[in-house]
Amino acid sequence: MIATVLTGTVLAAEGSGNILVPAGSEIVWSTIFVAIIAFAFYRYALPGFQKVLDERTARIEGGIAKADSVQAEADAALARYTKELNEARAEAAHIREEARIEGNAIVADLRAKAQEEANRILETGLRQIEAERQQVMVTLRADVGVLATQLASKIVGESLDDEVRQSRVVDRFLDELEASTAVSIKGK
Repeated sequence: MIATVLTGTVLAAEGSGNILVPAGSEIVWSTIFVAIIAFAFYRYALPGFQKVLDERTARIEGGIAKADSVQAEADAALARYTKELNEARAEAAHIREEARIEGNAIVADLRAKAQEEANRILETGLRQIEAERQQVMVTLRADVGVLATQLASKIVGESLDDEVRQSRVVDRFLDELEASTAVSIKGK
């Protein structure tokens, strides 16, 4: 078959004289054939292509619109998040400040209570020391009185068994002792 086409082309070329220029009937038939194919393409194939392209364009535009709406929602969510974050930071700062103030108040209260407790303990200690001093003074007065009476009895050679006399001698001796102690303490 190829041989026949080549033979026909060679014979056609011999008749026209130029192998590159087709015969007039071939041009007419080729034009009609191309017109039929073009008509069928525009009538049947091109609307299908156009429909596919339109759908694709609509999907792309829908995707762009959806992306724009998602972007707008994301921007709104970011703005809400930023606002809530700023509010949370402000609230946290407020809570920290309240906690600091409350902590300072608690520390001041505890210091005051500790000072009161220390004062109470000191006062109790002082009262206890004073009571013990009084007790020691009474005991000492009695012991010194007995010792002084015995010493005086030995020195004087006379019995000082009389209670009233013994009490006066002891009181006078202790008063003189306290006076001399007070003078020596003030001198220091």
